[in-house]
Amino acid sequence: MTEVGVRRSSLSTMAFTSVLLFIFSIYSCYAQVPLLMWTSDGYNMPHLAQPAAGQAISGGQLVSYLKSALSTAPHNVLLFLQDKLSIDDFTMYGGVFGNKQDSVFLNVESALQTSSSPLMLPALDWSTADSVLELFQGELGIPAVHINPSTLKEIKLNTTQPSLLAVHLPYTAGAQSKELLLKNDEIIGKVLDLFKSQDVPYTAVYTGLKPSRVIEDTPVMAGSFVGRSLLQAPPSPSVKPPVVFNNTAGQPCILLWADTLLASFLGKEIDLGKDIFNGSTAPPDLTGSVCNDTLSRLVLNYQNVLDFQSLQLIFSMRKIFFPVSARNWTVMEQVVLEYDGQRAIFNASRGIYAPAEYSFHCQIVSSFQSPLLVPRNATDNATQWKLTFTDFQIQGFNVTGEMFSYASDCAGFFTPGIWMGLLTSLLMVLILTYGLHMIMQIHTMDRFDDPKGPAISVPLSE
Repeated sequence: MTEVGVRRSSLSTMAFTSVLLFIFSIYSCYAQVPLLMWTSDGYNMPHLAQPAAGQAISGGQLVSYLKSALSTAPHNVLLFLQDKLSIDDFTMYGGVFGNKQDSVFLNVESALQTSSSPLMLPALDWSTADSVLELFQGELGIPAVHINPSTLKEIKLNTTQPSLLAVHLPYTAGAQSKELLLKNDEIIGKVLDLFKSQDVPYTAVYTGLKPSRVIEDTPVMAGSFVGRSLLQAPPSPSVKPPVVFNNTAGQPCILLWADTLLASFLGKEIDLGKDIFNGSTAPPDLTGSVCNDTLSRLVLNYQNVLDFQSLQLIFSMRKIFFPVSARNWTVMEQVVLEYDGQRAIFNASRGIYAPAEYSFHCQIVSSFQSPLLVPRNATDNATQWKLTFTDFQIQGFNVTGEMFSYASDCAGFFTPGIWMGLLTSLLMVLILTYGLHMIMQIHTMDRFDDPKGPAISVPLSE
């Protein structure tokens, strides 16, 4: 019986570790850290939906998770903050393929197994992970108490009031990583045992302040090539940061980036983004921009362009709740040009929209070529203008830091290339079907001449 129990426990641990690593492996690890959250035995959190594959959890989304979790979970929170942590640490040192003796996360795995409803977020945005402690302090309304693992025996816990205990865990890259992670796991086990010995319910969180491994995303841009180059060749220019507008609290609330912002008036053309996205130290003039929970308005101000003394390029966005999808959406209502007392208004709500948690991206936003920008009416001044924005990306809500959230792209599923492939395949199937049908209509001869019978005689003359 003992041997059977050991085997069952081993299989259970092996299955749990495999599922955990599988969930982690489907997420990208570009500047992201994992977050594990569980409760003590006998307590559970509400069922929280796992994020979509590849989606990085932003600060606003994490706050939503915390509010839902703490609604039923104990308010005695243990926060294990490791200097650096990545999904690869679980993959390399988590005892994969059932090698439980090789795992350095024995106490963490055991706690997750005993918890009835653990929460695993494999891809937490780096900027959000750095402020996890502040988020918990804001949700609980109490300051954090930093405890030293060497003084655990002296701690007396109070079960009548909520508490937030932060435990700092070190991390060192290289050959000592495994040993240090094993020591950190032992510290986690000792802290959990302390709570169990004093019969105090808890909610535990294990995450990192920074990723231990960062893979830089270097996409191949149009016109670039891969090959050998001279050592003296200058490095390729890095991607410039987006335009950032901060709210009254000094926090970013609107992000904008584009390769070009081409505006043409009566044949005269100018790139309004040339001096904004070229890495210039002079910040753009954003006078008139505003943002709140439901409305975002970004204003780019220019002087002496296209023979106008002043020109404003305005992006007006609104957060709208749609009952059909049961979620909030960011809708670009209008793109407006104000110049020397005149206005040109383009309606953009038909094609520029995205879930409120995402940013919007489109390779080309134009007013004349597959237009997403449409003049308000036939007599509007917008009919005199032509706008073309290339590699356009904007986010007006749920902004955390100066990095865009996951992008909702304007490209449809059935692109021209896909349609060409489908039609070509359909034509080939029709030809094959016709050929098979013709082959099936061929019949063999059922009557033959008898070679032993008399020959056929045909008289040629009477």
